[in-house]
Amino acid sequence: MPKGPEHIAPTADISPARLALVATTTSNMVLILDGEARIEWVNGAFEAHTGYPLTDIRGKKPFDLLPGTGTDKETVARIRAHFANGEPFEEDILHYTASGTPYWVHTCSMPIGKAEGVDPGFVIIQTNISDRKHGERGLRIAASVFDRSHEAILITDKHNRIMDVNPAFARITGYSREEVLGLNPNILSSGRHSKAYYQSMWRSIEQNDFWRGELWNRRKNGEEYVELLSVSRVHLEEPGQYFHVASFSDITALKNHARDLDRAANYDELTGLPNRQLLVERLHTARQHADRQKRSLSVCYLDIDGFKAINDEFGHDAGDKALKTVADRLAHSLRRGDTIARIGGDEFVILVQSDNPEIVYQRLLAEVSQPIPVADTFITVTASLGAAIYPDDNTDAEGLIRHADQAMYAAKEKGRNQFHIFDPGEDAFRRQRRNQLVEIGNALEHNEFELYFQPQVRLADCQVVGFEALIRWNHPTRGLTTPGEFLPAVENSHLEVPLGSWVLKEAIHQMNLWNEAGEQLAVSINIGAPHLMDRSFVHYLESYLQSHPEVNPEQITLEVLESTALEDIQRAENVLAKCQTLGLQVALDDFGTGFSSLTYLRTLPINMIKIDQSFIRDMLQDDSDRAIVESVIFMAQRFEKPTLAEGVETMAQAEALMAMGCNLVQGYAVARPMPASEVLRWLAMWRENASCKAQSEPPASDTGAGPGCSTGRDGTPSGRSQTLR
Repeated sequence: MPKGPEHIAPTADISPARLALVATTTSNMVLILDGEARIEWVNGAFEAHTGYPLTDIRGKKPFDLLPGTGTDKETVARIRAHFANGEPFEEDILHYTASGTPYWVHTCSMPIGKAEGVDPGFVIIQTNISDRKHGERGLRIAASVFDRSHEAILITDKHNRIMDVNPAFARITGYSREEVLGLNPNILSSGRHSKAYYQSMWRSIEQNDFWRGELWNRRKNGEEYVELLSVSRVHLEEPGQYFHVASFSDITALKNHARDLDRAANYDELTGLPNRQLLVERLHTARQHADRQKRSLSVCYLDIDGFKAINDEFGHDAGDKALKTVADRLAHSLRRGDTIARIGGDEFVILVQSDNPEIVYQRLLAEVSQPIPVADTFITVTASLGAAIYPDDNTDAEGLIRHADQAMYAAKEKGRNQFHIFDPGEDAFRRQRRNQLVEIGNALEHNEFELYFQPQVRLADCQVVGFEALIRWNHPTRGLTTPGEFLPAVENSHLEVPLGSWVLKEAIHQMNLWNEAGEQLAVSINIGAPHLMDRSFVHYLESYLQSHPEVNPEQITLEVLESTALEDIQRAENVLAKCQTLGLQVALDDFGTGFSSLTYLRTLPINMIKIDQSFIRDMLQDDSDRAIVESVIFMAQRFEKPTLAEGVETMAQAEALMAMGCNLVQGYAVARPMPASEVLRWLAMWRENASCKAQSEPPASDTGAGPGCSTGRDGTPSGRSQTLR
């Protein structure tokens, strides 16, 4: 058979040369195979596209030449059968160039032979269809994505009418494809978003051909859900022609999970109120708002007084219910824009934006004090509230909370159920006092306190009638510390009752030790007003006396400070009456230094009146002080109450008091306060000296003076001092 196109048999009136030009100039790839399907000739288009020159491939079969074919085995087998049978065929075949680049061709193979006047063989014409194949593949992939996507997809025309939706759309919304075709997507609208919201969305689509955001929509069954939506505007080649492709996923579960995480991170589990983390964030915002509005902001720290007792008495479940009740009441009492947070235990912080915050403070305290249902009963609690006011206190968020906390402690020290406003100018003083209270609390825990005792002497016969218990602090670094250095910090603080209870217990314990040593000595004990008014005072005293039956209650005198305000006179009267029922004596201490001297004397069950040392000190030089002392003694005589003068330092003072009718004295003229370990030795020396003087001195004069006795300046009995009469 002749080789090359120039030997192809002529057709009709076209010369062989012209036919050969068709084969050589066409952009299609042309191959001529012999009867064994071996390559005899290829055109230039084939060489250029595949990279194989004719000289290298002549005599080879196409599949031998192109072993990297990606055509499936069934197609290859079918093509081989066509060649073997001399049959025409058309197939789409995937081949690779000499460099390994894949390409698709549409192959048309025609057998040739005697009918054409040539030797048997095949003419193959291949057309590159890679672009079509890629397009078809893209369409198939797109269709697969459309059908199998977990995101809902809908396509609308330029008038926003639905043209198609995928199965995920039906799954998420509940609407089938047939139900929504031709409808507007607003059938899904939940009504949550404003008209302006949708206008903003469409404005973005018109300007940017794209919008992405969150929408609340409604399913066919009426259930609302939140979706993450993307909308793209796709333009066609025709001017003004476009459609919209929208895809969305249901993120309701993610939103709920995010909400749960947010609640766990920013809200209190028990009350549902914001926690400290969210509080600080809101406080930052509130400070900025206050700056813009040029208004003040109150940061209130509220602590429920004695809440631990509820847990102890009723259990933690009841305590939690009580906390939730208080939290709800506080939250409902605030105005919109204010914030309340629970930051732990029974402590709350409230942000109040008001020009008259003190009214709000009072309202908050009143809400807490309302009766709370607990375990089939009602209980009443109070709260202490501290406030820091911004911008007067111009510090950061954490600083404002810390200062409000400090102010809250100051409110507790006032007596609870009160509020206190933080004063930045007093911060250093309050911090010092608070540190001192912490130190005193530690000292109480580590038994650093000790009782000293100062004798009380009857002027008529110089007999020691008892001792006053006075507290001292054996400070680990400062040594022995007097009450004036630490008791002012304790007054009206949370330590007043514990420290007073310690004094009471220690004094009774010491009386018991003296009893065991053969001495029954009377002791006077100072009781502060908060300690006296504490609900557990009488019960504590009675139980401790029962545990020390050897101690005679009649030898205990409770000294109530007249200079300390008793807010509830009736309650104080009842408490003192119960103490007298137990056998105790009651003395009114520091008489004349307060505002209610006569009220106390008339109302309270008093056994003795103590004249304050401030009047004794200068009474021999100051006529006013002397007049006060005389008036107190005269008044006591009219009420048939004995009097004891404190701070007697000289014999002249003692003699003047005796002449006025005073019964008892206490002071350096008798003895300084001494440790308990020295009391019995001092008492023995006093009695011995008094006995000797009674034997050596003449009988008492008609002035009414009793037996003489002498003491040194340090309180040690001595014969060298002026006689005490």
